Amino acid sequence: MGQLQSELVRIFAHNLRETRLKSRLSQEELALRAGLDRTYVSGCERGTRNPSLVSVEKLSSALEIDADLLLRRPE
Repeated sequence: MGQLQSELVRIFAHNLRETRLKSRLSQEELALRAGLDRTYVSGCERGTRNPSLVSVEKLSSALEIDADLLLRRPE
């Protein structure tokens, strides 16, 4: 993203990476399960991609969690 990251994108990036690591999945395996490209998953985790709701749904489904968990502020 050429401009400042939105807070929601940063929260999503953090939660996606943490959840993937807890699930012991590589970016490649998560991408495969979600039907997305590995570089897209990497960009989401770095906060350089602005994922669509469809992509959020695909990633949460691949992680076997509710999509809203990827958008919540860490406690």
